[in-house]
Amino acid sequence: MKKFGRKKFLALGIVLAFSICGAVGHLRPKMSPISTFAPVRFPERQLILDAGHGGEDGGAVSVTGVPESNINLAVILRLDQFLGFYGTAPILLRDSDISIYDPGCETLRQKKVSDLHNRVAIIEGTENAFVISVHQNTFSNSAYHGAQVFFRTGAESKALAELTQIVLRQGVDPENGRTPTQIPDSVYLMKHITCPAILVECGFLSNPVEEKKLRSESYQAQLALCLASAWLQSEEIQSGNGVGPVI
Repeated sequence: MKKFGRKKFLALGIVLAFSICGAVGHLRPKMSPISTFAPVRFPERQLILDAGHGGEDGGAVSVTGVPESNINLAVILRLDQFLGFYGTAPILLRDSDISIYDPGCETLRQKKVSDLHNRVAIIEGTENAFVISVHQNTFSNSAYHGAQVFFRTGAESKALAELTQIVLRQGVDPENGRTPTQIPDSVYLMKHITCPAILVECGFLSNPVEEKKLRSESYQAQLALCLASAWLQSEEIQSGNGVGPVI
């Protein structure tokens, strides 16, 4: 698709997507991956969207008491909507506030371990997978702020991380000087999968100003739009259809 046509198509998708951003229905919890849209574009790569944490495991907690799992899910659901308008059919590891653990798990630790094992199993059982995992950051010093993208080893992961960091800087935070960084081995999910993947820390819940933005539906939609733009642009580049900006 030519650059101008792609922009027109994205503009239409943005209008439609924003019209339903506030109307995400209550989705039924499932123990298997969910594909919301039928695939049309880039069928050679199966995108998997991972909303970090969920259910009993809320992850980091913001300065106003909001768990990161809720924000992660909100961004992922909006990202799924944006990509769907472009014929991309992501698999969602969760589409509601659940933890993907096996029956019989009782303690929080058992549930968290089982959840991670199941996420790895779904990803590893998917051919040609590429994972985008969304999280929120926190730090003891409340002055820290800004989104940062992390990547698994490999050229594909690094390339998408670099592009995503650029688009986030352009789209939501022009003064953000953070750079993409390789994911440490301490991150279980990323250590135990073998496909390309990036992990996006959307901002710091420990920073009052940024935390307020991260709780905002409009800012969550902006973040999702940036992630969608980076992915679509990356796939266009990989398919040889151009390197121009998608938004």
